[in-house]
Amino acid sequence: MSDAAPGSLSHHILEPTAPEPSPVDSLAALIGDTPLLEIEYRFDGRRCRLFAKYELENMTGSIKDRMAAHIMRCAYATGELKPGDSIVEASSGNTGISFAALGTALGHRVRIYMPNWMSRERVQLIQNFGAEVIPVSQEQGGFVGAVQLAEQYARDNERTFLPRQFENPANTQAHEMTTGPEIERQLASFDRQADAFIAGVGTGGTVMGLARFLRRNGRPVRIHPLEPANSPTLRTGKHLGCHRIQGISDEFIPAVIDLDSLDGIVDVWDGDAIIMAQSLCRSLGLAVGISSGANVLGAMKLVEELGSDATVVTVLPDSNKKYLSTDLCHEERALADYLSPRAELLRFRAVR
Repeated sequence: MSDAAPGSLSHHILEPTAPEPSPVDSLAALIGDTPLLEIEYRFDGRRCRLFAKYELENMTGSIKDRMAAHIMRCAYATGELKPGDSIVEASSGNTGISFAALGTALGHRVRIYMPNWMSRERVQLIQNFGAEVIPVSQEQGGFVGAVQLAEQYARDNERTFLPRQFENPANTQAHEMTTGPEIERQLASFDRQADAFIAGVGTGGTVMGLARFLRRNGRPVRIHPLEPANSPTLRTGKHLGCHRIQGISDEFIPAVIDLDSLDGIVDVWDGDAIIMAQSLCRSLGLAVGISSGANVLGAMKLVEELGSDATVVTVLPDSNKKYLSTDLCHEERALADYLSPRAELLRFRAVR
């Protein structure tokens, strides 16, 4: 029993209430805090370097785990996602894999609508997590059709959560809150600050989140979106051509991205990206996917423009394991305007 007199203030002091834990907290240790690589290379004989976030170390081996986890955390907090609800999303692969894994871990059924020309490994991985894959053909509308079918399913079925990755602000927040601070802290170990960041645009969440974080104190950090030269959707505002860099340039400009707030669009050829991804694996032992090759080429372009002392950062979004049945595992002929033959990868150093 307390020694305080009845009615004294000590009877009315309340301990602060701890915030309600999120179900996602149980997975938090598996997502984020990935290494930053300093990659040294020669370009046209000149010694250069760039920095790349090694996102293969996330729970399912891709950067999309950050976004999927944060979207689910926000949805639990608002009540949009409840225990026992189904998760339904349109995806070209990595986001579908992330929601399949996280959803399964937290007891949700998952249904993914995906264009039927994506790699076989993507489909198999999603199915191995116990999720359902609904293939969508070009005749059914391609990627736009996949989004529409996911929306229709959510309207027709109760207790369904639709993440809407292409328009959900939590997508951008995930990178503003995690990827950006990690990059800034890790660059400090090299006594550097970012001068520029570049990444391929799937949803646009990565470039928009990094733009918000890296520019937050008024620093003039350049933020460049990247897309395939074969299919310049961002540059033209419409779907043109086809390409082999799965996970970016998905036939439309996502609502998440604000091109007016970013710097110039950088484009690379898909064959060049394939050769660079192969080089990263064969020369440095970095088993990355095709979009990683594209991002490294984009970063090299910026180093050439800004100078070899510039600190240019990108991301290696995923591993080569999702591309074993694609052209990544076949010899690609270098064309005259490719950059990869001009680059000699030397070594890398990783920091946490």
